[in-house]
Amino acid sequence: MGEQKITIVDATGSFCPGPLMELIAELKDTEIGTIVELLSSDRGSAQDVPVWVRKVGHEMLGSEEKDGVWHIRVRKMK
Repeated sequence: MGEQKITIVDATGSFCPGPLMELIAELKDTEIGTIVELLSSDRGSAQDVPVWVRKVGHEMLGSEEKDGVWHIRVRKMK
C-alpha cells in the first residue's frame, strides 16, 4: 500500500458555516481516499462536520480539541 495522502485545511478564525464550506471545497478537489484534516476554532464545527460527513457518505476518522482548535479528520470516500 502507498503513502497516505493528508491535506490540511486551516479554517481557524472562520465561523459557521465557513469551516464546513472550506472542507467541502477541499473534498471536491481531492482524490478518493485522501484524508483531510480541518482545523477550526469554531466549536460548532465539532458537531456540524461529523453530521455532514456521514450524511454525504465520507468517513469520519476523528475529532479532538487542542488549545482551542478542533482537529477534524475525514477520509474522502466518493
